[in-house]
Amino acid sequence: MNKDLKKTGFDNKKYLKEQTEAILKRVKKFGNKLYLEFGGKLIFDYHAHRVLPGFDPNSKMLLLQKLKDRAEIILCIYAGDIERKKMRADFGITYDNDVLKVIDELSRWGLKLAAVVITRFDGQPAAKIFKNKLEHRKIKVYTHQFTKGYPTDVDTIVSKQGYGANPYIKTSRSLVVVIGPGPGSGKLATCLSQLYHDYKKGVKAGYAKFETFPVWNIPLKHPLNVAYEAATADIKDYNMIDPFYLEKYQQTAVNYNRDIEIFPVIQRILTKITGRKGFYNSPTDMGVNRVGLSIVDDHLVREAASQEIIRRFFRYSCEYVLGLVEKSTVERIRLLMEELNIKVEKRKVVEVARRASKEAAKKSKVSTDYSCAAAIELDNSKFITGKSSSLMHAPSSLVLNAVKALSGIPDKIHLLSPMTIESIKKLKKSISKTQVASLDLEETLIALSISASTNPTAALALDNLKLLKNKEVHLTHIPFSGDEVGLRSLGVNLTSDPNFSSSSLFFE
Repeated sequence: MNKDLKKTGFDNKKYLKEQTEAILKRVKKFGNKLYLEFGGKLIFDYHAHRVLPGFDPNSKMLLLQKLKDRAEIILCIYAGDIERKKMRADFGITYDNDVLKVIDELSRWGLKLAAVVITRFDGQPAAKIFKNKLEHRKIKVYTHQFTKGYPTDVDTIVSKQGYGANPYIKTSRSLVVVIGPGPGSGKLATCLSQLYHDYKKGVKAGYAKFETFPVWNIPLKHPLNVAYEAATADIKDYNMIDPFYLEKYQQTAVNYNRDIEIFPVIQRILTKITGRKGFYNSPTDMGVNRVGLSIVDDHLVREAASQEIIRRFFRYSCEYVLGLVEKSTVERIRLLMEELNIKVEKRKVVEVARRASKEAAKKSKVSTDYSCAAAIELDNSKFITGKSSSLMHAPSSLVLNAVKALSGIPDKIHLLSPMTIESIKKLKKSISKTQVASLDLEETLIALSISASTNPTAALALDNLKLLKNKEVHLTHIPFSGDEVGLRSLGVNLTSDPNFSSSSLFFE
């Protein structure tokens, strides 16, 4: 990583102040009852953290904590995502498990959860089980069906057969924040359904939207906005100039295709519910995004965003060969990189890892499996590499080599005794019957923690693992499950070449 990225390009303190004031102003505008749709990740927003040096990944939680006496949360999840076990890739957990994680975090931060809403519910078995699980833990759960008439028949949508068919979620505070584990969770429909019921009760509530990206008041092709396009290439989101904002104010503003496409429908629905025309003039007007006003070093942000685009290219390239995304997703990011003249070589750790792989391949006379390599960039552009062997996977040797360098431990000193490694390999072969007996990173970290109880040098290394957080890592192959889990636990920024580590199709 470029050492400049260690500096601050974003003023998080100013952002929290500006964002809090903008939300409270919007609450006041609507008679002290606002449904605020929160897009993106509520906690651990590492995308924003990577592209905005200085952004706290828990900024939304910090924001809500400032508003906790006024706010409560409605958490939405689409029943279909529960049924098909949709994954949140950054954590490697399903959407329903992410909901459980978020509920725990809300409790830990002292924030009030009003209810969980399972949207577009149609009796899906997995969704029923999830509902029962939450209710057994004394959590209020509501189910909303697909809105009849949506999106064209506004008269049906705004009727007893449409939003009126949904149960009303009781809330008691002026700000109701509506969140979900990902796009398509049903946040908008939940907000508008609540708005319908409130107006029927004589409560003239409002609706607004809080998205971190795209940033409306920076250029369309700014790397920060392009990084958002890269991040959502699999769902085919793209940024565009908001034509409604341009027509109304004769100024440009950036929004994304789905919000712009659906805006005329939302506008008609809001008019039908409230009886007021011009509730909002554009999708940008619906938003309360203050990110652009808190960027303090545009050069650093551009550089950080460019690096993120490269990471997304590698991620989707790997997912393509695994059959998880279409080729068009990879081509989309390749086109974005060409538009900004970004090349993968800009990510320096990539070439270091590939060079180590070539060197290992030349020395190996057994199998090309042993040409797998990994590299990490430490501070001051110092690179450390690791290669696969009969003892351990490349990420395992990489982490041990890196933590030795950070701890000042001579390379010749073993952090894990050969006897320990052989014992684990024997266990894997004789008991687990695994074909690959060398240690993956997850196993290596467990072995290191055990060694630390009797070996002071291993204890020092174990304590310094935290120094690897946010470091840049590249593998010349798609990681095994245990390697990916281990690297994720260390908090590194990982990319991989879209190569398989072996010609075998299955490993036990």
